[in-house]
Amino acid sequence: MLFQSLHHFGDYILLQKRIFTVPDRWSEFFRRFIDEAGSLIIGSIAIVVTISLFIGAVITIQTQLNVSSPLLPAYTVGLVTRDTLLLEFSSSIMCLLLAGKIGSNIASEIGTMRVTEQIDALDIMGVNSANYLILPKIAAMVVFIPVLVVFSMAAGLFGGYLVASFTSIIPASRYIYGLQSYFTEYYIWYTIIKSFFFAFVISSVASYFGYKVRGGALEVGKASTDSVVVSSVTILLLDVILTKLLLQ
Repeated sequence: MLFQSLHHFGDYILLQKRIFTVPDRWSEFFRRFIDEAGSLIIGSIAIVVTISLFIGAVITIQTQLNVSSPLLPAYTVGLVTRDTLLLEFSSSIMCLLLAGKIGSNIASEIGTMRVTEQIDALDIMGVNSANYLILPKIAAMVVFIPVLVVFSMAAGLFGGYLVASFTSIIPASRYIYGLQSYFTEYYIWYTIIKSFFFAFVISSVASYFGYKVRGGALEVGKASTDSVVVSSVTILLLDVILTKLLLQ
């Protein structure tokens, strides 16, 4: 098991060396970059905003129901909701969800190209297939995943505001007061910095498993599943490390 893991890690590093080379044609790279941003990122905005709205609303409700003590300050609910969304949900948990949606998509797409010998055809033509297929995906993810994270933060906070505005659980003014209390701007940058690392992990790991597929449709499905599992575990490990480094 250990030997197999080291073998995969070595293959992964060698693949990165092939990926991060100068593209043969920059115009083709930017064209594929835009295409990947459209297919991978824009298609994920709706689900990110929807999930964040509901999570923000649920965090607000549960916090209010569990801290309804007169001894606690009025800003408690808004502050807890804000910091929960900023510090953990909008970066780590959201990227875990995106690892399932986008990561499996990338692994399946590249894996299908491998088993149908499209990648072999590129290699025969003298094209660096790893650079041509994977670099635009990684670049699009690293550039635009932080944008999705910002959308997630905004939608989550707005979800809490909707609960405060349309229910009697907590007054909207008290919720807003909590959002503004003891605000630390660095928390937003902390979340965005983490998202860069998570975006690279999602795209590069999924691409590796898809690129190394051998066999048929069954192996493509297994590669897609393996990419989600490995990406998720790596994101959780990185989350611990980055939290220790960035918030100490």
